Amino acid sequence: MPEILSRAGQAWRVHSHGSQPPGGAVPDSVNRALAAAVLTCLAIALIGLAILWPSKSRIAAPPGTGGSTTLFRGTVTFVKNYECRYDTGSGTAPATSASKPQCETSQVAMHNGPERGQEVPVDTNSAAGTADLHVGDQILVARTTGPDNTPTYVFVDYQRGTPLLWLGLVFALFVVGVARWRGMGALVGLGITWLVLVRFMLPALLDGKNALAVALVAAALVLGSVLFVAHGFNARTATAVLGTLASLLLVGLIGVVSVGATRLNGTGSDEGTYLQSIAGSVSLRGLLLAGMVIGALGVLNDMSVTQASAVWEIHLADPSQGAGRVYRSAMRVGRDHIASTVYTLVLAYAGAALPLLLLFNLAGRHVSDVVTSELIAEEVVRTLVGSIGLVACVPLTTILAAVVVTVPHRAARSGPATT
Repeated sequence: MPEILSRAGQAWRVHSHGSQPPGGAVPDSVNRALAAAVLTCLAIALIGLAILWPSKSRIAAPPGTGGSTTLFRGTVTFVKNYECRYDTGSGTAPATSASKPQCETSQVAMHNGPERGQEVPVDTNSAAGTADLHVGDQILVARTTGPDNTPTYVFVDYQRGTPLLWLGLVFALFVVGVARWRGMGALVGLGITWLVLVRFMLPALLDGKNALAVALVAAALVLGSVLFVAHGFNARTATAVLGTLASLLLVGLIGVVSVGATRLNGTGSDEGTYLQSIAGSVSLRGLLLAGMVIGALGVLNDMSVTQASAVWEIHLADPSQGAGRVYRSAMRVGRDHIASTVYTLVLAYAGAALPLLLLFNLAGRHVSDVVTSELIAEEVVRTLVGSIGLVACVPLTTILAAVVVTVPHRAARSGPATT
């Protein structure tokens, strides 16, 4: 272990000396201490990974839930609109000629499946909220068979793989073009995050593992790999990692207390209720807590990296400053960041929930009733708990970075006095 710490400290020292002026160098003893703290956190996360690893990498949906529907690809070759027919025996009055809804039938050339290379009919209601197909549209359809084994195809969605792929490539080019090697590291970190979520976190949650513990382990693994890949192996990144981990633990603790005090059970959404009906081992309250941790991870990561970078730059501008002055200067940056981020979170939620808020407004419900309802209260608690962690992350990361970066200055001042 001492040899590992020594090598880690040397690696950070070489990276720091190569990318910063001499005033920003961190002594080997501090590098070793940071390496020990980070490696300890990662070791705990790996132990948690082994304990919480799901028994199956993929949990099958129970029979009858429609969780394994096979979709087929096709291209629309013909579209015809017609007036929808009504069942007069149902007692429903037919619509007037001016308001009769239009139905739609289409011919689709299948790209795969049993009818590959053939054209099959697909009926689509073109009323409000449904698809309006055009010739040339690339779509996905589901295939069902009747009692006589006659296939019937139903429109499911549009094919969006190609435009999404191009948009992703443009995003990657912008990131790498502007941020260069840091941008490349960020993209690699994005891939690592996806692997952790898909291969560990989601299967572990479906396997009934403790949701909060799973989220904390996943967050630690993501931080321990992504930040160092994107920002380099150095003392500045280590302080950001430690500050973020401490803030995430605080988010988890406050989340447990807040969810218990507000008696939230995670059933505010239809998705949660449906999930519990088909996967009874999943704790919806646990998912609520896990969502708070994972949701706060990205914002805390941004905040901690920004504060650590601010501390280093402030120190490099005047290496003679002590830890107190560096901390106060960096906190002025952090306070501005906090002020802008907090209302950004609130506005982001309001924008995502705009249709729901409009429905509440049309229903004439009082603001207090809306805020305290299960559906809205979940998001309010999530936002407030994440914001508390966000605010706490600023002083935690700033004070740690200020102490670390001013160690050479303090050593230089105390050296002559002791000789």
